[in-house]
Amino acid sequence: MITQIDHIEIIVKDVKEYVDFYQKLGFKLLQWTDHHGGSAELQLPGPNQPIFEIHTVIDEENIGVNHIAFKTDDLITTYEELKAAGIEFSNEPYRNRHTGRGNVRLRDPDGWRLQMCDGERKEPEKGVPESEVKDEFKR
Repeated sequence: MITQIDHIEIIVKDVKEYVDFYQKLGFKLLQWTDHHGGSAELQLPGPNQPIFEIHTVIDEENIGVNHIAFKTDDLITTYEELKAAGIEFSNEPYRNRHTGRGNVRLRDPDGWRLQMCDGERKEPEKGVPESEVKDEFKR
């Protein structure tokens, strides 16, 4: 079951500039990761606040909101239930080694990117090549 918004990914020209801006708005820097060649995760204080994941524009991506991710209480079960209900997914669930999150991608009826994440966060791995970032998701 989807339980809350996990994070909102924002693509920008200069990650450090955005970190400074959001810190002035009261966001706390949680961590830097190797995701997308260097990303920052920020969050407002308080319980159940979504994370702002900010990374530099690369390849085909456009500046702006890339996707909204929903946290689940059980990623595999939620994926299987929604797939049985007719929801189409862009991929099978996997663990992103740069962020430590298990996730799966889908699109809404207008084609906007969405993502579902597992509730358990593992430590990100440093120095993992982009070609090896996806790992099998296990419960």
